[in-house]
Amino acid sequence: MKKTLIAMLTGLIVGQATAHDRFENVEIKASKLSDSVHMLTGAGGNIGVSAGDDGVLVIDDQFEELGPKIRDAIKAISDSDIRYLINTHYHGDHTGSNAWFKDNEDVTIFAHDNVRVRLIGDNKVSGSALPVVTYEQGVKFHLNGDVIHVIHTPASHTDGDSFVWFEKQNIIHAGDMLFKDWFPYIDLDGGGTVEGYMNTLQAMIDASNDATQIIPGHGPLASRQDLKNSLNMIKVTAKEIKARKDAGMSIEDAVAKGLDSEWDSWSWNFITTERWIKTLYNGQ
Repeated sequence: MKKTLIAMLTGLIVGQATAHDRFENVEIKASKLSDSVHMLTGAGGNIGVSAGDDGVLVIDDQFEELGPKIRDAIKAISDSDIRYLINTHYHGDHTGSNAWFKDNEDVTIFAHDNVRVRLIGDNKVSGSALPVVTYEQGVKFHLNGDVIHVIHTPASHTDGDSFVWFEKQNIIHAGDMLFKDWFPYIDLDGGGTVEGYMNTLQAMIDASNDATQIIPGHGPLASRQDLKNSLNMIKVTAKEIKARKDAGMSIEDAVAKGLDSEWDSWSWNFITTERWIKTLYNGQ
C-alpha cells in the first residue's frame, strides 16, 4: 500500500514537473515590422504587438506558462504599460496567458462574443481569463498613431474569429485564418466552416495590397500572395472532395484516393492530408 502511494505521488510530481517544464526552453523572439508593430513567436499562435506612447496592445498570448516570457519580450520593445489584449479566437494556444496578463498587468481583454461564451464553457478557464469587452461585428482602437480595426469573420476557423488590420502600418494579424503554406485547421466542432474560412481569406485579400505584411496564426511572416495561395488551395481541394462526396464516395474511399501531389507539401503533423480531406468532406 505504501509503495503504491509513493508511486502514485511520484507519478503526479513527475507529471506536474513535465507540464511545468514543457516550455522551459521556449524563446520568445520579436521581429519589428514597422515603427509601432512587432511580431512575437514562441510556442503557439503568433503574437502581434502595437507599442508606443499610448501604451501597448497585444494580439493573442500563447500558453499560460509563457506569460512571463511574453511580458519580458514586450518590455524589451517598450516600457509603456501593457493596456489591451485582443483574442483572435478561443483556442488555448492563443488565449492561454489571458489570466496571467489580467492578474499581473491588469490588461483589458477584448474578443468576439462567442470567444467569451466558449471560454466560460471550459471549466479549466478561470474568471480572470475571460474577455471583459466583447463585440458582435468588430471594434476600432485609435492607438499609437494608427487606426486598428478588429474585424469579426463569421463561421471561419471557429465561430468567434477576428482578424486585426493596422490601417496606417499596412499590417494584418490573421489569427488562425492563415496557416502559411499549410492545410489550415478548421474547427468544425467550434463553429468553423470551409466556406466561411474561404470568405475570410477573401476579406483579408480585399483589405490588403502587395505591400501588406501578414502575421499568420502559425508560420513565418506572410504576404498577400500567401493569402491567395491558401485560398486557391482550399478552392481546388474543396471542389475535388465535394465532387467525390456528391458522387456517393464514402469518406474512407475519399481519404484513400488522396489528393494531387501538388498539395503534398501542405500536409503537416497536425493537419495531415487525411485530416484535411475529412475536414473538407464533413465541412461542406
